[in-house]
Amino acid sequence: MSTHPSICRLCPANCGILVEVENGRPVRIEGDREDPIFQGYTCAKGRQLPAQHAHPERLLHSMKRSDTGVHQPIESQRALEEVAEKIAVIVEQHGPRSVALYIGTLAGSHPTAGAAAVGWLLALGSRMVFTAASIDQPGKNIANALHGRWLGGPYLFDESDAWLIVGANPVISGTGGISSVHSARRIRAAKKRGARLVVIDPRRSESARFADLHLQPRPGEDPALLAAMLHVIMREELFDRSFVTQNADGFEALARAVEPFDPATSARRADVPAADIEAAARIFATGSRGCAMAGTGPNMSGHGNLSEYLVLCLNTVCGYWRSAGEVLPNPGVLTPPATPKAQAAPPRRAWGYGEKLRIRGFTNAASGLPTSALADEILLEGEGQIRALVCVGGNPAVAWPDQRKALKALNELELCVTLDIKMSATARHADYVIAPKLSLEVPTFSLHSESYEQSYIGVGYAKPYGRYAPALVDPPSGSDLIEEWEFFYGLAQRMGLALRFFPVRPEVGALRGRRQPIDFDMQRKPSTDELYEQMAKGSRVSLAEVKKHTHGALFQDETVCVKPRDPDCDARLELGDKTMLAELRSLLDDSRAGQDGGERFPFRLISRRMPNVYNSSAHDLPALHRRRRYNPAFLHPADLDDLGITAGDVVTISSDHDSVPAIVEAAPELRRGMISMAHCFGDVPERDAELFEIGSNTSRLVSVERNYDPYTGIPLMSGLPVAVHRTSGPLRDTSNPITGPDLASQGVRD
Repeated sequence: MSTHPSICRLCPANCGILVEVENGRPVRIEGDREDPIFQGYTCAKGRQLPAQHAHPERLLHSMKRSDTGVHQPIESQRALEEVAEKIAVIVEQHGPRSVALYIGTLAGSHPTAGAAAVGWLLALGSRMVFTAASIDQPGKNIANALHGRWLGGPYLFDESDAWLIVGANPVISGTGGISSVHSARRIRAAKKRGARLVVIDPRRSESARFADLHLQPRPGEDPALLAAMLHVIMREELFDRSFVTQNADGFEALARAVEPFDPATSARRADVPAADIEAAARIFATGSRGCAMAGTGPNMSGHGNLSEYLVLCLNTVCGYWRSAGEVLPNPGVLTPPATPKAQAAPPRRAWGYGEKLRIRGFTNAASGLPTSALADEILLEGEGQIRALVCVGGNPAVAWPDQRKALKALNELELCVTLDIKMSATARHADYVIAPKLSLEVPTFSLHSESYEQSYIGVGYAKPYGRYAPALVDPPSGSDLIEEWEFFYGLAQRMGLALRFFPVRPEVGALRGRRQPIDFDMQRKPSTDELYEQMAKGSRVSLAEVKKHTHGALFQDETVCVKPRDPDCDARLELGDKTMLAELRSLLDDSRAGQDGGERFPFRLISRRMPNVYNSSAHDLPALHRRRRYNPAFLHPADLDDLGITAGDVVTISSDHDSVPAIVEAAPELRRGMISMAHCFGDVPERDAELFEIGSNTSRLVSVERNYDPYTGIPLMSGLPVAVHRTSGPLRDTSNPITGPDLASQGVRD
């Protein structure tokens, strides 16, 4: 047995780990105490990488669906030839736009996957790239475009004394601007030095329990609360007058727009004490350094663009941006050298450019093409119809909103190809399932996780950290596996395309230079390490230097400071965007009864994160789910009593669009009238009877045709009005801690 340092790739946190290898297979994972960032930290999911590698359902060969619908193994090179031939025919008959690409969140853990996929599609002549970003937190990119960016960067959590988290739970998710490394420990350390934390969340989450002040509003009222905080800050003149005067436009317009959102008015809307709104504003605005940060919750709950825009406005009116002369904590490692300046990058177009969809007037936007329209683009016949779809790092059958429409679209495709490690819900609908190597079978490095501007995306390294990890083990004997980038390279070769590699990495704005695409040698296939060398070309620290430090290293440079504004720079941040302020004013006319769903749908379903899963992955690792594999429907105990149900009972949750079965559990940390559930569980409707084994798919309750954002397309996915009804009596999982009873024989139906 031998032990090797490596990098966990189960999620984008990329923790430093030690891997015990026996007989060529990983058998145990622990945190790497010599890693200067992670210092031995790793999560339960990461420690189960050996179980993922040895999982009995892991695909060791690519699969092809026969005419009878049965998937059978196919040699990977043969699969490449057949897929290339089929796509070529589709393009010849219907044009390049008929081929689309979907990139899911898991692609972010593999630095070459999305880059090669996008390069191949662009070489094909299609621009139909869809990603999970437009159904997760698309408001971030829209707000950044409308508000502009500060090129000096924000303050980081570890150096701040005032922090606002809106609808995020960094203790579990690692977002919210607080590093995913020991988030709880970092919060404790911050509070010990005197920092103050405000959390806005309908649930008293794990992070909210650390807050100096927790506002627990009705779901969907984040814009009203943020506007009220701005109202207080402006009324009491707590804003940074000098910063605003020198660097921002639209202050007066913003002041007029938030005037009607006084604490009393917003308190009635959100059902929180007005005094708490005032206290939250004062805590946040009276720090010396700070930042406000929103998460998935506000983006999925309606008015996500507006919530994110008001968050940026809070940061700007308080002057919470790095000033000239201040040291940049992370000047980059495998990125080009940072060039921070104390000036704005002006607002830019947020939508209305690039590819135009045929559905609901959508165009490309700062958040990308709207994934919520992809199923309709497949189903709508006529010129421009999508007929072939390639998926990498995603599971659309359970992740896309409006599940029944998504499933219908997958079935209607002339060609569906997915890269997956198992026969997931999407893989079972695919014509070809390409089996990739797993993380410890390929090299990796930390480039794709580097991000200084944490207030913009909420993840990344707060210090200049770099690490490389080689492949530690070979694929299992007798297997036929390829890396994701090799699949797209192979397609390009067979189709006679000149592939360009578009490095996909966290958005770092203008702090660092952007790299040019990498041109592939289509005659000599490069190695993965050669690709990494190209991706890191021109970086502040060479990849060769990073490789010398097997446990990772900090590459400090205290000389990188924020430079003064350029003498000829007249760019300013925008506080008064007309579209956002018009949307804010429209909230004053909202009907509360209509938004709450009335008597027919008296509950509000909100999203949540669970610690031992990452979206649709890790559900099938037994050590993580000894007690349950499903996603409970959490309700306040008093609501359970009123409904006459008990924890463990099976219920039907219905929206005005569809219904799903679910298993209830008591959660006193919730507001009454709410249901809290994790998304990306469950499977196709025909498997609802396996509820205790696979959980419930909340995406089925969402309609993509109503209550959607007109620019990003994201529908109402959280704060959704629903009803709850007990199903055929108090059914419980009585067989064992994992597998429940046969619900199909007891009346559980979709």
